[in-house]
Amino acid sequence: MDFEFGSAGDLRANSNWSKRGVKMAIRAKPIRRARALLVLSAAILLCPCFAFVPPHALGQSAASQTGSSENSAGKPDEGAPSQDHKTSSPGMTRIRIQVTNANDKPVGNASVYVRYYISGGFLRAEKLNELDLKTNQDGTVKVPEIPQGKVMIQVVAKGWHTFGKWYDINQEEQTVAIKLDPPPHWY
Repeated sequence: MDFEFGSAGDLRANSNWSKRGVKMAIRAKPIRRARALLVLSAAILLCPCFAFVPPHALGQSAASQTGSSENSAGKPDEGAPSQDHKTSSPGMTRIRIQVTNANDKPVGNASVYVRYYISGGFLRAEKLNELDLKTNQDGTVKVPEIPQGKVMIQVVAKGWHTFGKWYDINQEEQTVAIKLDPPPHWY
């Protein structure tokens, strides 16, 4: 078998190699370059390192991450919050839920489900997040910090009618009073 180099720089198996094959080999190089450029640009656009992160999702500022709130002179900032006092981030809320029955007596050990939306970030959909909590003997439960906005509160207690409602929460701290009805009478 005879080997030789063709006009496109590729190796031919014999001298009867068609010119059409040479043209296809020459034409394939720009297509490969375009495909590689397309894959590279898609990787840059879809890379998670370029995703937008809202400021309230980052949590603490750089000064509070170092553990001190001192200025360049080494003295504590007067306007900086102390380490003992926890401040809520902007757009966050704390909810206290009070569960009572029709006679205004607290309902203890009731299951409380709190559902709320969290932002998905740049080019991502919002996600529905859920917290599962229990009331204490006083019928209260404290919900940790969650984003302000629409919040679904559902209460399930043995011997009581299930309660569920969407609330618009726009304050930093809010108390929600829930009265449970007796269950429907079954015959």
